[in-house]
Amino acid sequence: MIPVLFKIGPLPIHSYGVMLVVAFLTDYFLLKYLLKERGMEKEERTRLAGDVVMWAAIGGIVGSRVYYIIENFSRFLEDPIGMIFSGAGLVFLGGLMGGVAAGYILIIRRGFKWLEFADMVAPLIILGYAIGRIGCLLVGDDYGVSTDVPWAMTFPIGTPPTTVPVHPTQIYETLLGFGIFAILWKLRGKLKPTGSLFSLYLILAGLERFSIEFIRTNTHYFFSLSGAQIISILMILLGTIMIVRLRQASGEKASVESSP
Repeated sequence: MIPVLFKIGPLPIHSYGVMLVVAFLTDYFLLKYLLKERGMEKEERTRLAGDVVMWAAIGGIVGSRVYYIIENFSRFLEDPIGMIFSGAGLVFLGGLMGGVAAGYILIIRRGFKWLEFADMVAPLIILGYAIGRIGCLLVGDDYGVSTDVPWAMTFPIGTPPTTVPVHPTQIYETLLGFGIFAILWKLRGKLKPTGSLFSLYLILAGLERFSIEFIRTNTHYFFSLSGAQIISILMILLGTIMIVRLRQASGEKASVESSP
């Protein structure tokens, strides 16, 4: 665990914050590369990539905070100001919804086709998630249940602290995230119709998080499922429905075009 990487005078530089910056910068440069692949001029792609990453970050922070408050509403009622301005609570699933919503508004206002852009950024979303999970590992957050596997870890100054060996689910999710990124990156520009890559992202990311939750310590609700698992199911269903509908629409269009 390295919650604080170093200090600049009295100011501590936290590892989680640094990894978030690394994630956003990585996505920024990769998005510029993808826009270059599509023939966009340097000045335009630099401006667009910067705007997308900035608004996705703002939307992600707001969305994650809202999700965190909803999941911990009783604590919010006790200390609303403390919950709103707490350093904790950057929940990925809430951040995903907030970031996608902010990105959607920006892309539509700029006159781009949403599904084309969603396909472009799908690999970048999961890559940013994987890098962010390294930050969780460094601060000792979002670990799993107790276990006796040889690679179990303890987080004596984690959030919350534990001296009991637990599953390092942050490592599992980082590795799975990198794997999903590799699949999506390899398939970019190859899956048809438009929107299929983003749909596949929803399915794979949903399956990843749904599975990991079985060895996490989150609160469970309906049918012994956590809030993250419920949202993961919705992601999988949405991705599946999107692929089916997109292919149906593509088939109908091809049929119309081929008819005399």
